[in-house]
Amino acid sequence: MWIKSSYSGNGGQCVEWSPSHASATGIVPLRDSKRPSGPVLMVSTDAFAGLVSLARAANL
Repeated sequence: MWIKSSYSGNGGQCVEWSPSHASATGIVPLRDSKRPSGPVLMVSTDAFAGLVSLARAANL
Protein backbone atom coordinates (compact mmCIF):
# COMPACT_ATOMS: atom_id res chain seq x y z
CA MET A 1 0.00 0.00 0.00
CA TRP A 2 1.37 3.39 -1.05
CA ILE A 3 0.60 6.71 0.66
CA LYS A 4 0.92 10.09 -1.08
CA SER A 5 2.70 12.95 0.59
CA SER A 6 0.62 15.63 2.28
CA TYR A 7 1.50 17.97 -0.60
CA SER A 8 -0.24 15.77 -3.20
CA GLY A 9 -2.84 18.47 -3.88
CA ASN A 10 -0.15 20.88 -5.10
CA GLY A 11 -0.08 20.09 -8.81
CA GLY A 12 0.41 16.34 -8.66
CA GLN A 13 4.20 16.33 -8.31
CA CYS A 14 4.35 14.03 -5.32
CA VAL A 15 6.28 11.39 -3.54
CA GLU A 16 4.63 8.20 -2.30
CA TRP A 17 5.91 5.86 0.37
CA SER A 18 4.87 2.52 1.83
CA PRO A 19 4.54 2.66 5.63
CA SER A 20 3.60 -1.03 5.90
CA HIS A 21 6.82 -2.05 4.15
CA ALA A 22 8.81 0.37 6.29
CA SER A 23 7.42 -0.99 9.56
CA ALA A 24 7.99 -4.60 8.47
CA THR A 25 11.54 -4.16 7.15
CA GLY A 26 13.00 -0.90 8.43
CA ILE A 27 13.45 0.19 4.81
CA VAL A 28 11.25 2.94 3.34
CA PRO A 29 10.40 2.63 -0.37
CA LEU A 30 9.80 5.95 -2.16
CA ARG A 31 8.45 6.53 -5.65
CA ASP A 32 7.15 9.26 -7.93
CA SER A 33 3.35 9.26 -7.81
CA LYS A 34 3.24 10.10 -11.53
CA ARG A 35 5.23 6.93 -12.36
CA PRO A 36 3.88 4.15 -10.13
CA SER A 37 5.57 1.48 -12.24
CA GLY A 38 8.84 3.43 -12.35
CA PRO A 39 11.91 3.07 -10.15
CA VAL A 40 11.67 2.90 -6.36
CA LEU A 41 14.24 4.48 -4.06
CA MET A 42 14.83 2.44 -0.89
CA VAL A 43 16.15 4.31 2.18
CA SER A 44 16.57 3.47 5.84
CA THR A 45 14.02 4.77 8.32
CA ASP A 46 16.70 7.11 9.71
CA ALA A 47 17.40 8.50 6.22
CA PHE A 48 13.67 8.96 5.62
CA ALA A 49 13.30 10.83 8.92
CA GLY A 50 16.19 13.06 7.83
CA LEU A 51 14.53 13.78 4.49
CA VAL A 52 11.27 14.71 6.22
CA SER A 53 13.13 17.00 8.65
CA LEU A 54 14.97 18.65 5.77
CA ALA A 55 11.75 19.22 3.83
CA ARG A 56 10.03 20.71 6.88
CA ALA A 57 12.99 23.00 7.59
CA ALA A 58 12.96 24.20 3.96
CA ASN A 59 9.33 25.29 4.40
CA LEU A 60 8.33 23.80 1.05
